[in-house]
Amino acid sequence: MTTVFSKVINGDLPGRFVWQDEQCVGFLSIAPLVYGHTLVVPRSEVDLWTDAEPQLMAHLSTVAHRIGKAQVEAFGSARAGLVIAGYEVPHLHLHVWPSNSMADFDFSRAINDPDPAQMDQAAEKLRVALRLMGDTENVPAEDH
Repeated sequence: MTTVFSKVINGDLPGRFVWQDEQCVGFLSIAPLVYGHTLVVPRSEVDLWTDAEPQLMAHLSTVAHRIGKAQVEAFGSARAGLVIAGYEVPHLHLHVWPSNSMADFDFSRAINDPDPAQMDQAAEKLRVALRLMGDTENVPAEDH
């Protein structure tokens, strides 16, 4: 069965993309903990992170690291949060978001109806920060 993330990756559902390469993508969460909350998702449909090949996990971690650095820069946050949960969608994904306190790790506080304009602004801020960090070839020009 095709996951909702595969539908976003394939363009069947809209997504605010900030990263694309041959192995994975990064797009904004539709229920962000804070604006800029990004999901790093492999193109291959792997459910459990413990079932992923070590090389894929290393790549996802590297991409999450780049996005986290860009979030700290773009949003002026103290840190970038990172969690692999996997209960919401049966497709491996790393949550990466700008964080200023442990309260930012509370998934019960997710924004369930985020402002589209703020989401667009957050995506563009991340794209700009990633380009400035030298990741131009992996940063899409716009959403799809």
